[in-house]
Amino acid sequence: MPAKKATKTSAKKSADKPAAKPARPASTDAPVAQLKVTLKNFNPAIWRRILVKSDVTLGTLHAIIQMVMGWSGGHMHQFILGKRPNLLFIGSPEGFDDGEMENEDEATVSQVLPAAKSKMVYEYDFGDGWEHEIVLEKIVQAEKGVYYPQCLAGENACPPDDVGGVWGYGDFLEAISNPDHPEHEERLEWIGGDFDPQEFDLADVNKRLKNLKKQVKFERELRDLFS
Repeated sequence: MPAKKATKTSAKKSADKPAAKPARPASTDAPVAQLKVTLKNFNPAIWRRILVKSDVTLGTLHAIIQMVMGWSGGHMHQFILGKRPNLLFIGSPEGFDDGEMENEDEATVSQVLPAAKSKMVYEYDFGDGWEHEIVLEKIVQAEKGVYYPQCLAGENACPPDDVGGVWGYGDFLEAISNPDHPEHEERLEWIGGDFDPQEFDLADVNKRLKNLKKQVKFERELRDLFS
């Protein structure tokens, strides 16, 4: 069952749930978190394994996930921690007028994923409801001269934005793979003529990660536009 959306009733954190602590400035010698990000409820699995500094904020992690998965942005998002009924929602406060969501720019990866096997959910596009499971696999020491964030591995292409969620993506793949499908030509035209669901270019992902600062700026400009 998909995680409950953030509303005035569902996003309110439990009284016994501590608020996220203010983020500390990034440190050059901060440990590195190895995370596995997997799109939920779809087979074959669409996943990415990434290395990020453990003191980056969730606001920055949001930008990183957008880049490594292949989303094009433009939709609201949130991180979801804990279990019902004590769910904690962390996201972009400017996108919510009830003020009942923790600020993603004031919570770091190390604070929300403190130990190996810690998990949380990243939800992107509340309409399509793309949910990603994020698992902290291990903490490693940063290597001198290595750029972080870094993508180590992954499989399968990210679904197109606005395709209609998991079920819509399944229908989309069925249509483009079958020339006799009544929506075959229409769907191919919508996606630009070609789409390979197995495509994943590790080198290209890491090249894009080198532009993380630009992506973070883009995300903040989107936030300001819709706030």
